[in-house]
Amino acid sequence: MYVIIGLGNPGSRYRLTRHNIGFMVLEKMAELHQVDLKQKSFNAIWGKGKLAGVDALLAMPQTYMNLSGTTVRQLLAFFKKDINNLLVVHDDLDLAFGSVRLKLGGGNAGHKGLASITESLGSSGFMRIRLGIGKPTEKSRTESYVLEKFSSEESAALSDVIQTAAEAAEDIIRAGIEKAMAKYHRRNTSNSLKKEDK
Repeated sequence: MYVIIGLGNPGSRYRLTRHNIGFMVLEKMAELHQVDLKQKSFNAIWGKGKLAGVDALLAMPQTYMNLSGTTVRQLLAFFKKDINNLLVVHDDLDLAFGSVRLKLGGGNAGHKGLASITESLGSSGFMRIRLGIGKPTEKSRTESYVLEKFSSEESAALSDVIQTAAEAAEDIIRAGIEKAMAKYHRRNTSNSLKKEDK
């Protein structure tokens, strides 16, 4: 079973903000694969179902972002899964809006959710789906920027980004992280939402 975590902040105030795109993808995955996100425990909203014919648990931590690791650790421990079964979906300031990139391990680049997970698990060796949100021109605005809602132009393209990320998760489960990375990283950044030629 895969444990798939979407990162975000709880509450209506943050629902449509850039930092919550991980939640948005989890909700899309649940919709596509008919997973009921009705369970409330481990400080998370979660549900179990199948993706690409494989058992999967989809979860959205309901702690704030910088405490996400507590929930992830509890879920892995309870369901007896290790870091190799963990996939985290998160926003990324270092990627242009619309970019969907996959990664195995690495640093957290200042992302508090990733930092919390790494600290709680004692390892950064988990799979990630990185969703570009761009960055403000002034570094001092970073904290407020991630908590702002998407611009009208971004909002118009957001559903395509979310759909692409949901498909990427399924590709990871079906083919493995290495093959999925090769597929998504062949796309140019400017055409990151364009489907591959069949």
